[in-house]
Amino acid sequence: MIVRIATEGQYRIDSAYLDKLNEIDNDLVAAIAAGDKDRFKVLLNDLLALVREHGTPVPAEELVESEIVLPPPDTTFEEASEMFIGDGLVPG
Repeated sequence: MIVRIATEGQYRIDSAYLDKLNEIDNDLVAAIAAGDKDRFKVLLNDLLALVREHGTPVPAEELVESEIVLPPPDTTFEEASEMFIGDGLVPG
């Protein structure tokens, strides 16, 4: 599975991590809905760290479509409130 972190690049990550990505994504949606800015920042960092730690960077010259696109690490709470709605960013 290919996951893009905006402003960083793409990572190839085993689909076995999809459930954990989805769990964090759902928690992000809930934190934003609750207006919990501190929890939002922790969860966004956890989401991106999971991809970085368990994914392998896709070389820039390799053109592949991203299945999931995550926001950059400096995403504000206000920006995220427009992205993480409904089912969030991770399908499932």
